[in-house]
Amino acid sequence: MAITTADINRPEKYLIEGLRHIGSATASGELHRLGLRNPVMLGPNPWTAGNSVVGPALTLQFMPKREDQYDVDEYADPELQLHRHVLYHTQAGDVVVVDARGDLTSGVFGEMMLTFFKGRGGAGVVIDGCIRDYTHVQHLGLPLWLCGVTPNFHTQTNIVPFAVNVPIACGGVLVMPGDIIVADDDGVVVVPIKLAPELLKRASEHSEWEEFARLKLAEGGDLRKYYPLRPDAQGEYETWRKTHKSG
Repeated sequence: MAITTADINRPEKYLIEGLRHIGSATASGELHRLGLRNPVMLGPNPWTAGNSVVGPALTLQFMPKREDQYDVDEYADPELQLHRHVLYHTQAGDVVVVDARGDLTSGVFGEMMLTFFKGRGGAGVVIDGCIRDYTHVQHLGLPLWLCGVTPNFHTQTNIVPFAVNVPIACGGVLVMPGDIIVADDDGVVVVPIKLAPELLKRASEHSEWEEFARLKLAEGGDLRKYYPLRPDAQGEYETWRKTHKSG
């Protein structure tokens, strides 16, 4: 098993900062309008309610264990353990995304690996599989999107880490190293870097008129008029927008 050491091309910081102000639901809807059929992962669910994260993806790929390709004694050398190597690339704000094949028996990371990731500034963890040591990990303050937890360590059962910072499939979605992950209590959305500027523009506009619509609906306004905005509500919105922006 060769160790993949390629780093990732991270998106410009203004994209990350701008997308922090939108949620996964808005990101998903606007990406769909931009031509992505489904950018939402199925499988990894929020395990740390109330958290959200936006950041570039570090990727780790697992494969099914095959005994002729897996030497237990050789792999006992910690530096041959690829799940460590993806974390070595961590910069502040990164999200580690793992193709664990939906396996519910292998714990991809444990307390020590995730403590290291958090200490390096890692922002979140997305795995279509499990972690271990959840009793301790849940207190790290690290946002998690997982399929489950297990007592087993990562190569104890069915899968082995295979490559670092390569294209992966996670939750049924293609993830390229450096793609922007937008994750919250609704789920995990993958944003291709080349679509991020247009997404940011559209999502900012969407978020602004939704704020206006929310206010009007909370006051008892007509749902048919304010969501989505009908033409006869546009004047009200523009007036509110000018006042809102000047304030």
